[in-house]
Amino acid sequence: MGRGKTMTWSCYILRCADDTLYTGITNDLSKRLAAHNAGTAAKYTKTRIPVEVVFVENCADRSAALKRELQIKSLKRPDKLALIGSAG
Repeated sequence: MGRGKTMTWSCYILRCADDTLYTGITNDLSKRLAAHNAGTAAKYTKTRIPVEVVFVENCADRSAALKRELQIKSLKRPDKLALIGSAG
């Protein structure tokens, strides 16, 4: 993207085919989801497709998205499920 354009960064959680959860960040969720489902986005999701987006949180910038990703990744599964449930 050229200068002057703003990117919207998001932190997201995917539910994988084996019912595990994957957390990541992106500035283009539809493109990233397609890459996950094609098996080209992350080593973790490559063998666990198809995946579906179950949580998205917009962040101010890439740095904020990375910080939020780390916060979510540090949560136990029940807390992640509660976060997902509170978003819907």
